[in-house]
Amino acid sequence: MRTVQVELVEVDAENWYACCLLEVSEEQESYMVSNAVSIAQTKFEPTLQALAIIADGQQVGFCMYNTRKEELDGYWIYRIMVDKKYQGKGIGKAATQLLLAKMAELPDARKIVVGYHPENQGAHQLYASVGFSDEGHKFGQEMAVIKYIAQ
Repeated sequence: MRTVQVELVEVDAENWYACCLLEVSEEQESYMVSNAVSIAQTKFEPTLQALAIIADGQQVGFCMYNTRKEELDGYWIYRIMVDKKYQGKGIGKAATQLLLAKMAELPDARKIVVGYHPENQGAHQLYASVGFSDEGHKFGQEMAVIKYIAQ
């Protein structure tokens, strides 16, 4: 199996609209806020950073994280999504690993937290595969899992 080259680039005037056109699978729609809403959110909450996921030169996904600590004294991943046409190729895992490395450079980064709907099995498998652990934290309908960063 060929390895896909994945990178994260800042969402900007050149690529924001392509991010808005990306879609998750039908069964994932109820778990995700649209990328357009997420991008708009970054304009009103300046600590949020939006990134496009690029695989082999093609824009295939979107992610967003906070550069300020929040609940559980951690930095939060707000979104990670890969377009339905590109799922199942390891792109989400590779992008998550890149995002974790980027977030580990934030000041006093000891914990990274992500919330997701408990029925979202794809998210559960992804986060478990990169070292997040479930300690029983819940925020509304979402569960929050934690990845500890070695200092």
